Amino acid sequence: MTKSISKIVVLGCLGLTSCLLSACKHERRGQAVLETARIERGHMENSVTATGTVEPITQVEVGTQVSGIIDKIFVDYNSRVTANQVIAELDKTVLEQELNSALSDLNSTKNEFEYQEKNFKRTKSLYKKNMISQSSYDEAVYNYNRSKNSYDKAKASYKKAQTNLGYATIYSPIDGVVVSRSVDVGQTVAASFSTPTLFTIANNLVDMQVIADVDEADIGQVAEGMAVQFTVDAFPDDIFHGEVISVRIEPITTNNVVTYEVVINAPNPQEKLKPGMTANVSIYAMRKSGVLLLPLKATRFMPPAEFMADKPKPAMDKPRPERPEGGDSLKTVWVKNAAGAPEMRQVKTGASDGIYYEILDGLQAGDEVFTGVKSGNDMPDMTPKGGESPFMPKRPGSERRSAPKRQ
Repeated sequence: MTKSISKIVVLGCLGLTSCLLSACKHERRGQAVLETARIERGHMENSVTATGTVEPITQVEVGTQVSGIIDKIFVDYNSRVTANQVIAELDKTVLEQELNSALSDLNSTKNEFEYQEKNFKRTKSLYKKNMISQSSYDEAVYNYNRSKNSYDKAKASYKKAQTNLGYATIYSPIDGVVVSRSVDVGQTVAASFSTPTLFTIANNLVDMQVIADVDEADIGQVAEGMAVQFTVDAFPDDIFHGEVISVRIEPITTNNVVTYEVVINAPNPQEKLKPGMTANVSIYAMRKSGVLLLPLKATRFMPPAEFMADKPKPAMDKPRPERPEGGDSLKTVWVKNAAGAPEMRQVKTGASDGIYYEILDGLQAGDEVFTGVKSGNDMPDMTPKGGESPFMPKRPGSERRSAPKRQ
């Protein structure tokens, strides 16, 4: 009889404890809790993302003004060259023959001109003494002028042949690095209609630039002097820094998408950046450090009715505060007062990065603002699985049933 009563008492205690835990559990889950955020100083920034191409600041395509066969090449890819250095030569055989032919014409016309000049002087002297006719004098003048024109033309042709022969030697126009070579020895180049490109020389690979295509929706935020960070796929762990040096106003339309080119300087002291690399660019339109940060969601928070039951409600018919000058604005937030209750306050805010506002006036570091309501249902359930209480002893024999069997 005594054992039966003991069992009944134990079962009753277990049931009572379970009911109490369940009630506490439902009460804890049903209670709402206000979330807060502490006002602190931090860093905020706004950036415009784009993609671009790494290019040398100065890049020259070296060609030839005369046609011919490539006879010699003195440089190759990645060769470093200096200004006026010989980098290639064309076959000069035909050009030298043209020069010799022009020289022969020059000598012939020179002799003719000298003869006609002497004849003209004699005829002129006789004509003044009325010893020859007018027609003889006119003929001497005509022959003299014609020989003079022929001589001048021969001199120009000879000078042109000399110049063309000089064009057969290709010089580097700048100091730099050969980026590409488009010809080989024995190849014929024709300069009849357009100048063929033989080499492409980049002036300086230590100072590069990025040409970024910025969408028309973001170009209004970009201006000269803004800081830039970018990465390239070849060095994903390296962050390269630059600065916007030009915003080109020419629109570029591709598949009905309008973009604008932004030129960004890119120092390259280690020469990691290569021409043609794709850059993933972030242009920082706004960067501020050490400013008071106010979460945006704090400006949209309104305390629930149960927290405002004994508090005066804010007057909703008051005129809305005017927007201050300079782009700043007034926001209404709820601050945690000394009693831990919400207290409405007007805060003057500045720039925003989409997550925080910059606080200009109305709050100080260390203040707490309310940002939302957290239901008790979101709190973790601390009740052990299986409905057992951690405060009650385990059932007799449960350990023996769960213990491993001895061999």
